[in-house]
Amino acid sequence: MPHHNQSAARNDRRQFLRCGGLAGAGFTLPGLLAARDTLPRSGGGTYGRAKQVIMLFLHGGHPQQETFDPKPAGPAAVRGEFGAIATSVPGIHFSALLPRTATLMHRMAIVRSMTHDNPNHVQACLPAQTGHKHPPQFASRGDFPPSDTDFPPFGAVLNHLRAEQYGLPAWVRVGPLMRRSNGTTLHGQHPGLLGKKHASFVVDQSLLARDAIIRVLQPRAGLDEVRLGDRAALRTVLNQSRQPRKPLPAQRDLDDFYERAVNLLSAPATKAAFDLRREPVALRERYGNTEFGQRCLLARRLAEAGVPMVNVSYCHTPAGSWDTHSKNFSKMKTQLAPNLDTALPALLNDLDERGMLEETLVIVNAEFGRTPKINKNAGRDHWPWVYSLALAGAGIREGTVFGSSDGSAAYPASHPRDPADMAATLYHLLGVAPDTRIYDSVGRPHSLVTGNPIHEILA
Repeated sequence: MPHHNQSAARNDRRQFLRCGGLAGAGFTLPGLLAARDTLPRSGGGTYGRAKQVIMLFLHGGHPQQETFDPKPAGPAAVRGEFGAIATSVPGIHFSALLPRTATLMHRMAIVRSMTHDNPNHVQACLPAQTGHKHPPQFASRGDFPPSDTDFPPFGAVLNHLRAEQYGLPAWVRVGPLMRRSNGTTLHGQHPGLLGKKHASFVVDQSLLARDAIIRVLQPRAGLDEVRLGDRAALRTVLNQSRQPRKPLPAQRDLDDFYERAVNLLSAPATKAAFDLRREPVALRERYGNTEFGQRCLLARRLAEAGVPMVNVSYCHTPAGSWDTHSKNFSKMKTQLAPNLDTALPALLNDLDERGMLEETLVIVNAEFGRTPKINKNAGRDHWPWVYSLALAGAGIREGTVFGSSDGSAAYPASHPRDPADMAATLYHLLGVAPDTRIYDSVGRPHSLVTGNPIHEILA
């Protein structure tokens, strides 16, 4: 009973903070929360539990051995330099590089048997963020740009299915669009077959300054909210005065982009949600004085304001990349693991303290893991055949490890699952029916869910 009362109090506090804070910014939510709280809940108690998703994407692939699946007793050629540390759940160990995260294992679920067969960064990012992979004939193509025929990622799908329910953008990407060193944009970041009107709102700037604000939301001189409204009205008049004709798809997309930009730039709630100056300095320091840490804090603000899908990228920041072909152990010890081990616990604790964790799903994801074999440069190379996911929050069975890898962290030893199953789990928690179809520009239907939810990690 005390636990129930505590949870209820946190939820009441969260509702007060969200509604009161946004109302104070000049924004009300007529019908928004009601719509979000009446999602269908067929298919079990966890169906539709997640109101928001924060996906932390560790581009390059976090080494499973140095994060959530250490092998301290494995062969010397593969186990690496670091041992394992006990977590808050007896019998479950993380890498010794994640001591703070280890104290929160009782709030998390780990899948240690994720697997697929594409070791290409650019291509493997598509199933990691959509649940759908390229046709087999694409495997030999290497790096190539995203296409308008690609399957859309989770945020684009939510924007397509439920955009009218949200007063803020349905899909925000915090951090620049992830690209390879050759300039190729990683797949799974563009709306694909749903069209440009369902693209993400991208925050691409440094957030490290104490007074960090989002530059794109600051109106240019003379372009205040009144003038924005006038421009929108003028555009409507001009459009109505044209000869009747069916607009081209590209024109429709431009019109949608324009309307979206006007709404964003003129909404006080948008500015409030993105404004990190509203956070106490002490809380910002808890997340870490790193790009990744501050991105996680902004993601929490956006989730609290009601943005349903927030992607946070950890890709080629000043602190390095997870693509550790060389110096894997020194990079993990001095940069990568400490940054993750600071920001992730801060995010989970912050969400929990605000009563948000019960309806916010946090996923630590990547396109694949790293090789069991250590190469000649003390690095680990691409390895999709086994890797780990970490999840917490809405509908997740706390303190759970599902699946296992073999003694070298090379292949699944039990319960292999692939990105299609991860996507099915996410859509289940979001309350999206598994038989949902989406349609491309010529009206062809596509099944949204092709895998099966990982029920073993659901509460």
